Amino acid sequence: MILTFAWRNLWRNKLRSVVIIAAFAVGIFAGIFFFAFTNGMVNSRVNAVIGTEMSHIQLHKTGFLENDQFSLRIKNVDRLLPQIKKLPEVKAVTDRMIVNSMIANHETGLGVQITGIDPVNEIQVTDLHSRIVEGKYIGKTDSDAVIISKRLAKRLKTKLGDEITITVQNNKNEIVERQFQITGMYETENMLFDDANIFARKVDLANLTGISGNEAHEVAVLLQNNQSTEAVTTELIKEFPDLEVKNWLQLSPESGALVGAMNEYTYIFTIIILLALSFGIVNTMLMVIMERVHEIGMLMAIGMKRLKVFLMIMAETVFLAVTGGIIGTLSGWLVSAYFGRAGINLYFWKEAFGEMGFSSMIYPTVDTTVIINNAILVFIAGLIASLYPAWKAVRLKPVDAIHTV
Repeated sequence: MILTFAWRNLWRNKLRSVVIIAAFAVGIFAGIFFFAFTNGMVNSRVNAVIGTEMSHIQLHKTGFLENDQFSLRIKNVDRLLPQIKKLPEVKAVTDRMIVNSMIANHETGLGVQITGIDPVNEIQVTDLHSRIVEGKYIGKTDSDAVIISKRLAKRLKTKLGDEITITVQNNKNEIVERQFQITGMYETENMLFDDANIFARKVDLANLTGISGNEAHEVAVLLQNNQSTEAVTTELIKEFPDLEVKNWLQLSPESGALVGAMNEYTYIFTIIILLALSFGIVNTMLMVIMERVHEIGMLMAIGMKRLKVFLMIMAETVFLAVTGGIIGTLSGWLVSAYFGRAGINLYFWKEAFGEMGFSSMIYPTVDTTVIINNAILVFIAGLIASLYPAWKAVRLKPVDAIHTV
């Protein structure tokens, strides 16, 4: 009965209730959409780190990551790859040769990192092949072919089909060079990555540097899903104690920190919104009590216990919060789901996003856990906001309240 009275009391002043519910709904909508938007940004960055730049896990000779020393190479990769591939969580694996080099044409030269890849295996581990915007991906038989980014081509003032000179240090510490032809140009969201990386066949790079094709500087591992990253990392450390095994969270700690920070910031943002809205509800309910002093006094005078009055005012406040919360949560989820499919293209900030490694095309995503947590926060906010107005109501003295006009 108390709940029925509380719900009816809300609509005695429809405009006021609608305004408060709408304010709460807009605030909750903003919180959910903000979370979905930032989550979409973070997911795009994580996907780029795993799918384009690093893969889930990498293996190197101990010390290679610190100084990129050419001599720190993994031996017998032909036996190593099958050992890793047999793990059920592993989807694909490939080996790479990594050399710091100079590239030049007739006009200018630049320092870059050249990665020697197995074109067939690389397709299974990264999405480099799908990032080609001009020309074609390196074929298995494309001798002395190289892929560079569009940004790098622009800086070199070169184009598709042109030849560039790659200068490296070989296994005898001698400076050697060879002409490579640009057969493809790629483009990613990360401009720093584009400016620093070119790709060639590993076999060509091995011939140029004079090392064995059965050696590699890096082994990249792609997993079936990201959830098994820590477990597989631990397993590989045990299986290959002489190698340095690191996952993408360790290789790119800023990306891992970004995931945690965005989640924390979003919940802080939501709590701030709820606190602000709660003060609005408290103010509204205090006005309601001031208008209904005579009525509340009559209810207590005819026998309604103070506890029931307290619960009735609490119920009215919670109804306001929960109704607005339901509308805001539902609208936030629907709008996020729509833009999650259609995307939000912030093309006017593409350069700024690219400098930070983010895509300007955002696909907001929100999961069930966020919706549930948000609902719990709304209910708690409603309860807390109801305490003071309800306490003010039960402190009224029936005799004085009845004579209040």
